[in-house]
Amino acid sequence: MRIPYAPSDPTDPTPETQAIYDRIRERRNPRPLIPLDLALLHNPNIADGFSTLMGSIRTKSSLDLAPMELAVCYVAVLNKAVYEWTAHAPLALKAGVEREALEAVLKNDVRNTDVLSEEEVDVLEFTYQSTKDIEVKDELIEKLKRRYTDQQVMELTITVGAYNMVSRFLVALNVTESNGKGMKMPEIPLQQLNNNREIHLGFKLSTLSRRTTPDQQNPLIQTYVIAV
Repeated sequence: MRIPYAPSDPTDPTPETQAIYDRIRERRNPRPLIPLDLALLHNPNIADGFSTLMGSIRTKSSLDLAPMELAVCYVAVLNKAVYEWTAHAPLALKAGVEREALEAVLKNDVRNTDVLSEEEVDVLEFTYQSTKDIEVKDELIEKLKRRYTDQQVMELTITVGAYNMVSRFLVALNVTESNGKGMKMPEIPLQQLNNNREIHLGFKLSTLSRRTTPDQQNPLIQTYVIAV
């Protein structure tokens, strides 16, 4: 990073600063503080306000997580925020975004209706206009208002705005030294493979099953069989 990370514990703790660290840790639990937190904690009060805002967006919104995460991932692509993409692409898949749709976002192929729904196309167009043009066209807002409540339109707007803030902070300070690295699709989780769930391999839908040979002492060493 372009400046040192703040310490993971306050160097000269007061009840106020210790409470801030504790609140941020509670939000991240069971994970430790992440590099973004340690970049922000140079000013604990700013870090505290940031954590409260982002926590509310992520956990108190009525809008489904799938369109929110899709928008966040597109912000990352548009702003070349590799760390943001790496963190949120798996969350988008977990929220229900299809791999083909997420890959279209990564390729900036955001009008591909073969893999993107009408809702996803509208969300991505909103994300583009808000991020790149700043001003969003009236007709697009009206389309969103026919699909979402006024509150959800606001939630999508604050999500895109907030993660633009995050991406600009990450890139400007090169948090995690990710600038210039390539963005990649998340790997398919081993658990998903083990559950024999159908996934898209790029050429046909296949079911993968896991086979562990008897002589494999390391449980992490496994072979995979494609059952077409």
